[in-house]
Amino acid sequence: MTRIVSRFPLPPMSLGTERHLTVHAYGDPDAHPKAYVQAGLHAGELPGLLVQHHLIRRLDAGEDPILGQIVLVPVANPIGQSQLLRGQMIGRTSLADGTNFNREYPDLAAAVGDAVAGRLGKDTETNVALIRDVFAEILADQAAHAEGEGAYLRLTLMRLACDADIVLDLHCDDDATFHVYLADHLWPDAADLPAFLESPVTMLANESGGNPFDESLSKLWFDLRNRFGAATPVPSACLASTVELRGGGDVGDALAEDDADRIYRFLQHRGVIGGDPGPVPDLLRPATPLNGMEIVKSPLPGIVSYRVPLGAEVVAGQPVADLIDPTADDPAEGRIEITAGTDGFVFARKTHRFVWPGETIAKIAGGQPLAGRAGKLLTD
Repeated sequence: MTRIVSRFPLPPMSLGTERHLTVHAYGDPDAHPKAYVQAGLHAGELPGLLVQHHLIRRLDAGEDPILGQIVLVPVANPIGQSQLLRGQMIGRTSLADGTNFNREYPDLAAAVGDAVAGRLGKDTETNVALIRDVFAEILADQAAHAEGEGAYLRLTLMRLACDADIVLDLHCDDDATFHVYLADHLWPDAADLPAFLESPVTMLANESGGNPFDESLSKLWFDLRNRFGAATPVPSACLASTVELRGGGDVGDALAEDDADRIYRFLQHRGVIGGDPGPVPDLLRPATPLNGMEIVKSPLPGIVSYRVPLGAEVVAGQPVADLIDPTADDPAEGRIEITAGTDGFVFARKTHRFVWPGETIAKIAGGQPLAGRAGKLLTD
């Protein structure tokens, strides 16, 4: 299977240095469906990098034909990978300006809408092609005037993915089960993604707050459809998802090869790759609203001791952890019980057991929206 490797330079931020994105591409660059898969946007999250390695090996073997095109970016954030502080990679946020590398992507729905106003017609495919062309033109213009390496990186990633039918942004949590973030407007048509990935948690929101990468690509179609209405059909032409490959320590060839196979079979099912993916698996659990996810936080500093494992189903009021202050004069008073605030599935915890006031110690995927869960629904 022919693979084309390209390198896209990033503008240098200091004298004598340079960085670039490495991009692997398969298939006809004009073909559809197009799948775009990236990993390491939060640079220290390694499971996705190894999954990409195994996905490239699988595609190189050429066991099935590429019917569309596939673009892979194994390390989407070379800036974060270079941020080392006393032996630790600081890959989630920029040391230059403090921004999260998966936030603050430009929302271009209004600009694209203004550019296509009066040009859309009755044919869905023609509308999709026009919107993608205009989207790419606006991104190219913004990249030409981008100030700084971080802004240019964001725009370059969007340019690589803006015409994709499928976008998978591979991440991981701290200590977690598999989980997937998707837009409401993609559901239930996108249910085959968590089904093939065997994800027990799927959380839905059209707008999670903070403008992450996947929403910068999928939400545009939702906004344009709302703007122009049924007379000019605009489908949800980009299935974009943040895919959380369990926890940061879940790194190994066997697990990564299995995950690469799950992605491969999903792409077969979607017609990007030939061959038989087998039947669509049943969803392990129903999808839940992102504003139903409880972020359990520590009220005080101390040592957290969990009472329930990852993957536990809990009910509101059930103790999920104890917070312990070993300096308390009376040990009986140096222990606080932390309870679940909703019925749901415990899908994430902390690996580091000392926590500070306000720190997230667990995440519970609940089936009902929670009071006060609005605005920025993700942890930063």
